[in-house]
Amino acid sequence: RLMESMIPVKMINFPQKIAGELYGPLMLVFTLVAILLHGMKTSDTIIREGTLMGTAIGTCFGYWLGVSSFIYFLAYLCNAQITMVQMLSLLGYGLFGHCITLLVTYNIHFHSLFYIFWLGVGGLSTLRMVAVLVSRTVGHTQRLILCGTLAALHMLFLLYLHFAYHKVVEGILDTLEGPNVPPFQRVARDIPVVSSAVLNTTAKALALTL
Repeated sequence: RLMESMIPVKMINFPQKIAGELYGPLMLVFTLVAILLHGMKTSDTIIREGTLMGTAIGTCFGYWLGVSSFIYFLAYLCNAQITMVQMLSLLGYGLFGHCITLLVTYNIHFHSLFYIFWLGVGGLSTLRMVAVLVSRTVGHTQRLILCGTLAALHMLFLLYLHFAYHKVVEGILDTLEGPNVPPFQRVARDIPVVSSAVLNTTAKALALTL
């Protein structure tokens, strides 16, 4: 199913089959969370595990559940033959291309390489979802609205994760926990210079006392 999620279907005259299970999509969402955490650790961001983990999980699950619900609502308006579970499965497996692209580009920092993977790998997974929705939708206008919205959201989400996610998380960290302040270091205090006259006076007083 992971390989099939990267291969666009050719026959769109009859509804294409969609896996009605959520185990694979759920594992892909958790994999995307792990890749985002790996990307943050390889950058210059100071690691604060609790906030980073919560932000990554919220971003990935928010996209998966939110966009699936929104596309399902559009599909209902456009009379597309798809259920909510099928939509969650379709979009979840569509994240496989995102996982590959981010895993490679987080470790090899070339913008040109990212754009190649964005158009190639991310584009293939998007075309697969678009082709499945086209096969389950009747009417050119409905197909254009439904598939255009899904393709735009899916491709823009990958751009967001690569370019803007780190900056947004750093801003959240600074807001919640304050700016990154370096730890305090022990510094030797400056000892004031004592004049020789004061030293002589102190020595004489001690001699008279003794």
